[in-house]
Amino acid sequence: MVNLKFPVSGRTRTEHDLLGYKEVPEEALFGIQTLRCLENFDISNYHLSDYPEFIKGFGIVKMAAIKANHKLGLVSDEVKDAIVEACQELIDGKHCEHFPIDMIQGGAGTSANMNANEVIANRALEILGKQHGEYTVVHPNDHVNMAQSTNDAYPVAMHLGIYFLNERVLKTLDTLIKSFEEKKRSFANIIKMGRTQLQDAVPMTLGQSFGAFADAMRHEYARIKKAADELLIHNMGATAIGTGITAEPGYAEYCDEFIREISGLNMKLARNLVEATHDTSSMVAYSSALKSCAIRLSKICNDLRLMGSGPRTGLQEINLPPKQPGSSIMPGKVNPVIPEVVNQVCFKVIGNDMTVTMAAEAAQLELNVMEPVLIESLVESATWLSRAFDTLRIECIEGITANKARCEEMVKHSIGIITALKPYIGYQNCSDLAKKALETGGSVYDLVLESGLLTKKDLDIILNPKNMVKPTVVELSK
Repeated sequence: MVNLKFPVSGRTRTEHDLLGYKEVPEEALFGIQTLRCLENFDISNYHLSDYPEFIKGFGIVKMAAIKANHKLGLVSDEVKDAIVEACQELIDGKHCEHFPIDMIQGGAGTSANMNANEVIANRALEILGKQHGEYTVVHPNDHVNMAQSTNDAYPVAMHLGIYFLNERVLKTLDTLIKSFEEKKRSFANIIKMGRTQLQDAVPMTLGQSFGAFADAMRHEYARIKKAADELLIHNMGATAIGTGITAEPGYAEYCDEFIREISGLNMKLARNLVEATHDTSSMVAYSSALKSCAIRLSKICNDLRLMGSGPRTGLQEINLPPKQPGSSIMPGKVNPVIPEVVNQVCFKVIGNDMTVTMAAEAAQLELNVMEPVLIESLVESATWLSRAFDTLRIECIEGITANKARCEEMVKHSIGIITALKPYIGYQNCSDLAKKALETGGSVYDLVLESGLLTKKDLDIILNPKNMVKPTVVELSK
């Protein structure tokens, strides 16, 4: 038995299932099938109790199901009311400590589904003034799981859980975008050298660099939001394989109605429940969206480390906030530890996407039994990314300062500014001047004047930083 997150007296109650009898702690809202899961699966150290979003998802699903069955006349008012109250408590974040099971489990999520069924049943019994385990009054399978299978209840609850987790992802990503936007404004007038293939290219502003970071993340925000919306298509009423066996006619439609009502979300019943029961493509798409965001975020962190490299022999265009001493042997060294840790989060998200891909591919015939590892991977990716967004924003982006003089110096001495002269003196002249500048170490500015190709007045206008960071046509003097 794992260490439970609620006090136990040592007293037990006896419960039985297909495989026999077990003693369950008297105070536990869960029952024998949850206990078997605890004994069988000690894998990841990620527990359902750590994620109230998924417990809330189960509360919504089970409440919708009991309301649908009640509307069909299949359950009494008393039992329905007690189960609805218990489900509402899960939705409100209560009783999470009674969901101690590992997120990774065999059985296609049956243990998680039964954990929810048992907790709701025993809490409903408490509400009715009964003892835990008096399942003749409220039964985990016959009442809480009525007209359901793990194969519809579990994925719908998990979809909802991921959707709720994603609200945190979007919130933290939005604040990161705003932080980039603030730096875009702050650095709008600081000229710097743009680079391609790590070689001097053409001038730009430091603000343009951070504006590009903001827009990159804004595109990822839209991609993630769109992918999360696809999670709202559900298969409640499919039961075991999508045929709706054990459910009354109209049950799926009632469930659809109640899920929307309870969740307040634009949930939608899948058109083909057989297809929806074995399909995990919406979770694959969501994982892909997280991966895409991780790829671009990692690129941004790479750029930050390059732009802040130095302090004497690197680019040193920006100063990253110093967070800790950087070496146990080199005094004075300070490393870019915040972009580095975010890089590592991104690698993890990218790797998790491969796990999701393989878990989705492993579907066979009418069911995908690998959904637990798929769900756990998405939980990890979404949770780590949202924390990384906050860490990068608070510990790095907000404290970045610019080395204006250093940026301007590199532009002034760069061969790359020759590109701005091409419309006026032609490619070949620019190429010859660039070659001569490299050979002699002279400045492009001085060499152009020596060549007589442009007057000093025209050259100063063309090479004005404001004219080199946007499309500009300079009228040359006669």
